[in-house]
Amino acid sequence: QVELVQSGEELVQAGGSLRLSCAASGRTFSGYAMGWFRQAPGKEREFVAATGWSAGNTYYADSVKGRFTISGDNAKNTVYLQMGSLKPEDTAIYFCAASPRITTDTMRFYPSNYDYWGQGTQVTVSS
Repeated sequence: QVELVQSGEELVQAGGSLRLSCAASGRTFSGYAMGWFRQAPGKEREFVAATGWSAGNTYYADSVKGRFTISGDNAKNTVYLQMGSLKPEDTAIYFCAASPRITTDTMRFYPSNYDYWGQGTQVTVSS
């Protein structure tokens, strides 16, 4: 049984920083693509960042590039999203996701290409 368990709700002031975590269990994730997505009220789920569990390449949405960093700790089977210079528009529920099916860079950007999802973490950035 594959399970992705995310860290808890966060409340931070604009300009601040925080780190989300996503602990994976249930199988070996070597070769999997890992991603972070977010969904604000009334909006569709959107891509934030992605990386390969084994490979070092990282990918970011333009809206977070230079402010967010995705990383992984293989020993802990955990993926992180370090978030900095936060803005009120970053307020959303953040989801981590994993997929064994992603074979192209473009596929990483779409939620439908991910098979496993965390429970979601509410991030609220106050102005």
